[in-house]
Amino acid sequence: MKHAESKLQIACVTWFRLQYPNEVLFAIPNGGQRNAITAKILKAEGTLAGVADLFLAKKKHFKLNGHMFVESSGLFIEMKIDKGRQAPSQIEFQKAVEGKGYKYIICRSFDEFKAEIDNYLK
Repeated sequence: MKHAESKLQIACVTWFRLQYPNEVLFAIPNGGQRNAITAKILKAEGTLAGVADLFLAKKKHFKLNGHMFVESSGLFIEMKIDKGRQAPSQIEFQKAVEGKGYKYIICRSFDEFKAEIDNYLK
């Protein structure tokens, strides 16, 4: 199916915007075909290989013994379909952001995305 990953991401973002209108979820358009000049400009502007497809700008907290702690500083979401695998740069990015206190997930279906988001925000 052509653009299946894109169609999945569109469905997930559409659902998210309806369910959580006061939260901030945004796409990081790192992929796609670009000419050499545009690629050079984007790289100079800070484009980074391996960055996840989406970012949810929301800290997740937990309570322990009456004290609040940050569990995650935000959520990076990589969209994959079927048996799609992370590129080496995506694995490096995942390790880097997890080391900085962010949660990173891979979603392969709408139902998986919905469950992960609901769990993260509750």
